[in-house]
Amino acid sequence: MPRLSVPFRSRRGLFGGILFLGTLLTLAAPVYAQWLPYRVDKGIVYHKAKGIDLVVDVFVPTFENLNPMFGSPEEGKGKGIIDVVSGGFKDSDDRLREHEMAGLFMVMCNRGYTVFAVRPGSVPQFTDLEMTANLQRGIRWVKENAPKYGVDPEKLALAGASAGGHLALMSMVNEEQGDPSAQDPLMRHGTRVKAVVAFFPPADFLRWENDQPVDYSREPKLMFSDGLEGHSREEQDAMAARLSPARHVKPGLPPLLLIHGDSDPIVPLNQSLYMEQAMREAGNEVKLIIKPGGGHFWLTIIEEIMVAADWVTQKLADGK
Repeated sequence: MPRLSVPFRSRRGLFGGILFLGTLLTLAAPVYAQWLPYRVDKGIVYHKAKGIDLVVDVFVPTFENLNPMFGSPEEGKGKGIIDVVSGGFKDSDDRLREHEMAGLFMVMCNRGYTVFAVRPGSVPQFTDLEMTANLQRGIRWVKENAPKYGVDPEKLALAGASAGGHLALMSMVNEEQGDPSAQDPLMRHGTRVKAVVAFFPPADFLRWENDQPVDYSREPKLMFSDGLEGHSREEQDAMAARLSPARHVKPGLPPLLLIHGDSDPIVPLNQSLYMEQAMREAGNEVKLIIKPGGGHFWLTIIEEIMVAADWVTQKLADGK
């Protein structure tokens, strides 16, 4: 499948205004909540790890205050998006607000999707592998509780941006089966989803800029809970490889949409290129959208969110 480049200035004025309005409504949500197409069930604890409550915020479409520009509410009715809330491997309220300001919840809920914003924990409390395990616990929670929100647990897509995109890819390549006989009802569900969307995700820590390893000291407890001291360079490289989803792609993975700016100063574009190549070589369905001039986030990103919504709607269509 060919890559798709989205013109950087397409409909910029129109959607820039929409994004500004969405940002205003988000920041003043207590006042303007009645103008939004969703309600929020906040702070639901889905897991407790290391004494920390891990929560999911559920954005439930109300089918009110709809904007036809964002699509039909029939598209996502009965379907769900699992949104991985993580930026810089932090799952704070600020990271959630970034997703709100980008228009993710507005677009998806306007289309009838229920969005489960899962927070997988943060460094230094959790390592990358621990956050991946937390996310997978969150996916299982969503599947167990989806019917309460009128959502089919077999009609779910997983999405994330930056560190959240990385964790989404980690969960995808490390998918786990459910155990129908498990005493814990959540463990009866597997972690596989129908489709995955990743915006500018780290995918190969050993081939960062100029194909050199990432600077491990930037987040010393991302790889090991006790930090880097005491771990040889060989151990560090081995763990970096373990945490590189592009190195663990196998046949039979769900369809993947990658979206990345070609001027990203934080996560190089080559990260999505490597992931795309690995998926294609394994015979999996993959599509890469390159945003000309796009950095690590861009003001018109709502346009790509709408493209992602179109793609997810195709992949979650009834009968697939």
